[in-house]
This record gives sequence, structure tokens and C-alpha cells, in this order.
Amino acid sequence: MNLQLTDKTALISGSTKGIGFAIASQLAGEGARVIVNGRSDSTVAEALEKIRQTAPDARLEGFAGDLATVEAVDALFQRFPEVDILVNNLGIFEPKPFLDIPDADWRRFFEVNVLSGVRLSRVYLPGMQQRQWGRLIFISSESGIQIPVDMNHNATTETAQLAVSRGLAETCAGTGVTVNAILPGPTRSAGVEDFVTQLSGGQPFEAFEKAFFTNIRPSSLLKRFETPEEIASLVTFVCSPLASAINGAALRVDGGVVRACF
Repeated sequence: MNLQLTDKTALISGSTKGIGFAIASQLAGEGARVIVNGRSDSTVAEALEKIRQTAPDARLEGFAGDLATVEAVDALFQRFPEVDILVNNLGIFEPKPFLDIPDADWRRFFEVNVLSGVRLSRVYLPGMQQRQWGRLIFISSESGIQIPVDMNHNATTETAQLAVSRGLAETCAGTGVTVNAILPGPTRSAGVEDFVTQLSGGQPFEAFEKAFFTNIRPSSLLKRFETPEEIASLVTFVCSPLASAINGAALRVDGGVVRACF
């Protein structure tokens, strides 16, 4: 399928690894000009090289900076004043009981998971509206609608992303700009592997995975961690002109973890 992305520029925040990297790789493979973002020059350069290994003709740019900060967003916008596709992927998570979460952690999670996407959308949405075409995508989580008891601060920010996404979609009604949220389920990214290391007690990943989907996410129909590439496939399609009728949606690619038929 030709996704008609060859004349589009895409920015993916937090895209040097995991889901963000998979999205950047697939968009580059579809011919889009892709801006890869990470916190350091070295991680960005490494990600660009990895993409070029599989897509030698990829049109790639890099931006090193923490897009959870106002300063980095301003610097990014000065360097790249126009993008057609914005994927707000930057995010953090951690398991922690509610009573152990201090105010500083709540503020940090909102800065990274919510305000990074708010700021980026605020600077890039006007250009999309002026050009009458654009794609804004927020990478949320199934935790935003099925709240895990051990990650309340994270889940709250994922729910907030759904509200921001739908609200922005309402403001873009009748234009060529669409705004959607993507809700992955448990995914085997680098961050999740660190998470597993914390919780597994040294057992092999496969053993932890089996126990995790038996005891912690028993509602999963997939019964395994998703791959970043499985998430990226949906995101890449939603970024394309072919997805013009998908707007204001919260699209689950969660392996069936959420017990709902809609």
C-alpha cells in the first residue's frame, strides 16, 4: 500500500528507541522526511545510523534536546518551523504505590507525558491549520482507560493525553488536520525491559512474561508483550492521507488487554 507520505515531514518526540524509534523507522521507510529526537547527540546519531541501515535512501534529520522543557521546544521550532506530522511519543513510566508518589513525581510526569505534547502541538498546529493538512498523534496507553493500581501517576497522565487529543480534534473540525491518540498495551521496549529487570527478581524474560500475563494482565488476548513495530504500523497508517476519516479517536492497539468491544 502506498501511504502517500513522500511529501510529508514528520517529527517524533523521544524517537531514538522503543516505540518512537519504530515509528520513525516506518515513516522513513514510507518516504517521509523524518526528524528524530533524543536527549543527546550521540543517541540521535546512533538512531539515524540504524534507520539508514534498513532504509539507505531515508530523508532524516536529528534534533538533540529534552522536549519536556520549554527551551528545547523553542530551539526545535527555530530549526524546524514546519512539520506536517507530529507524533507526541515522549513519555516516562514507573511502578510506584500511590502513597509513595510525592508531588515532585506528579509534576515530573505531567511535564514529560502531557506538557511536552501540549507545547509541541501549540507551536506546530497553527501551521498545519494554515496549510489545511496535518496529523497530530498522542501516544497514550491502555493504562489511560484501565488504571493499574501501581502506576496511578502514569495512568493519570495517559488519561490527560486522551482529553488533550480529543479537545484539539474538536478545534480542528472541518479542516484537513486530524488529531488522534494511540493506546498501546504492554510493549517490549527498552524501558519495559528495565521495568522487567526491577520486578523479575532475576528470572528469564520469558518466565516473567508468562507470569505477567497470568497474574498482572490476565485480560490480554495476545498473552505476550507487543513489539514496538506492531504499534508503529498503526501509527504510520494514521499519519497518512489515507486515514483522513480517522479523527478525534482513541485507537487501541493493546493486544486485547482492555475488556471492551469499542
